[in-house]
Amino acid sequence: MPDIYVVTGAGPVGWTVAEQLADRGQQVRILTRSGSGPDHPLIERISGDAKDPAVLRTALAGAKAVFHCIHGSAYTAAAWRAELPAAEQAVLSAAQEVGAVVVFPESLYSYSEPDRLITEAGPRRATGGKRGVRTDLLQAREASATPTVSVVAGDFFGPRVRMAHAGERMVRPILAGRNVSVVGSARQPHSFTYVPDLARAMVATADRPSAWNAVWHAPTGPALSQQELAHAFAAAAGQPAPRVRALPGWVLRAAAAFSRDARELAEMLYQFERPFVMDSAASEAALGVTHTPLEAAVAATVDWWRQQG
Repeated sequence: MPDIYVVTGAGPVGWTVAEQLADRGQQVRILTRSGSGPDHPLIERISGDAKDPAVLRTALAGAKAVFHCIHGSAYTAAAWRAELPAAEQAVLSAAQEVGAVVVFPESLYSYSEPDRLITEAGPRRATGGKRGVRTDLLQAREASATPTVSVVAGDFFGPRVRMAHAGERMVRPILAGRNVSVVGSARQPHSFTYVPDLARAMVATADRPSAWNAVWHAPTGPALSQQELAHAFAAAAGQPAPRVRALPGWVLRAAAAFSRDARELAEMLYQFERPFVMDSAASEAALGVTHTPLEAAVAATVDWWRQQG
C-alpha cells in the first residue's frame, strides 16, 4: 500500500501542502467541510468536520502523516479558543490510533520576548488574547502522546494568500497602480514567510522522525520593512513604487474601543511598531530546506493575483 498523507483544511497552507505532496507522487486525502481542494489525480477530496471522530477515522485510515491546517472561523481569541483546541485534540487522538505524526503550521504569536531575534530556542510563554491561545495549543501538542511537529512562520505572502498584511491589502492596490496603507510602521524590519517555503518545511519534517516533537522555523528570508516588500511587489508587477502610508498605532488603538476588528489588529501592533525578526538558519540546516529568493517569490505572488483578475 502506498503511503497516505492527510491534510485538513484547504486554505493557503493546506492547499499548498497537498499540491506539493501530490506533485512528488504521494497519495493525498484533503478533508474540508466543503470538499474543496486542489484538482489532482493523486488528491482525494473528502467533506466533513475535522472535529468529528467518525469522519477522522475514515479520513486518517492508513495515514502516515497528518497536516492539520485549519484555522478559526474568525480572527478573534474567542473564536480560536472555542474552536481550535477541540479540533486539535480530535485530530491528535485519531492520529494516535493509526500511528501518524501530526504536523502543524504555527505563528510567532506565542513568543514572549519578541523584541530580540526570534529563534526556536526563544521562550514561548505569551499570555492573553490570541497569543495565549497559541501558547496553550503548543503546550497541548507537547503533552500529547501523539508525535507532533510545529513549523513556525512569519506573516504570510504568496499564491492564495488573501487576508494578510502582505495579501490583498498590499498586492491588489499595487496592481491597480494605487498607494498602499499599512499598520504600525512602514519602515521597521519584519519577517514575512513565503507560503510554499512553509509547506516544504512541513513536508520535510513529516518524513524525518528525528525532527518530530519539536518546534521548527519555516525557511524565511531576510526581514523587510512593509515599504520594502510593497516596492518589491511593484517591481515584479512592472508598476511604479507606490507611496506606503502607515496608520499610526494610536489611531488603531482608539478605534479598538468601538470596533472588534480594530481591537483584534491592535493586539498585534507590537509586531509592526518595532523590529519583529525571526531566524530560520537552524531549521534550514536541519531540514535541508531553504527560502525562495525574494524576486522569485514576489513574481509568483503577482502572477497568481493577476490570474484572479
